[in-house]
Amino acid sequence: MNTRLVITMLIAALVVIIILALVFIGPFQGTEQNATPTSIAEVRSFQGQDLSSINDFRENAINGVQHVNISTYQLTVTGLTNRTVTYSYNQVLTQFPHYDKVETLHCVEGWDVTILWEGVRVRDLLNDAGIDPRANTIVFTATDGYTTSFPLTYFTQQDILMAYRINNVTLPAERGYPFQLVAENKWGYKWIKWIDQIQLTDDPTFQGYWEQRGYSESGDLNQSFYSV
Repeated sequence: MNTRLVITMLIAALVVIIILALVFIGPFQGTEQNATPTSIAEVRSFQGQDLSSINDFRENAINGVQHVNISTYQLTVTGLTNRTVTYSYNQVLTQFPHYDKVETLHCVEGWDVTILWEGVRVRDLLNDAGIDPRANTIVFTATDGYTTSFPLTYFTQQDILMAYRINNVTLPAERGYPFQLVAENKWGYKWIKWIDQIQLTDDPTFQGYWEQRGYSESGDLNQSFYSV
């Protein structure tokens, strides 16, 4: 058989194979690539408990919604620690165990939301940095300058989370992306969003943004949120 004819036939056969692959295989690949993973779908119940919607929150940030550039974002754990540690967003998510729990945020404005929170324990971050024996207070700072504080024991004696996901969805910017504190049994102003620094101190009198404006330093739900 003529060599040129053989080559022509081989090329024609190859073209037919490619066309068949695009027709029959392509749709299956496209379906898989475009499928919506369950991990990005908001859930509205967890272990038989109804959950609020992400849309049920009300926006009340002191300087508006913060839009964090995650490629340059850093979380710093500093102060009375054995060492100052700085993490990227991905380092926090990959270096520490993840936990989830359902907790209700009660805002002083009179609304509340019951949400499935997923995150890392603040206690694990503190242990990684090392806690100086002199430390008794933790001050959280947000990217917009917002601050609030807690006794150190609030975190060392409980599994308090710093959340990166709510209702199975990554925190939206208005909800505090990349991290919001899940301050159990505290009024909503203690649930600081957009956390970028955790500082250990020996100053239990530190007052955060709303505490300086007359709000209770403890923020306990079983007490008035306003100091008298």
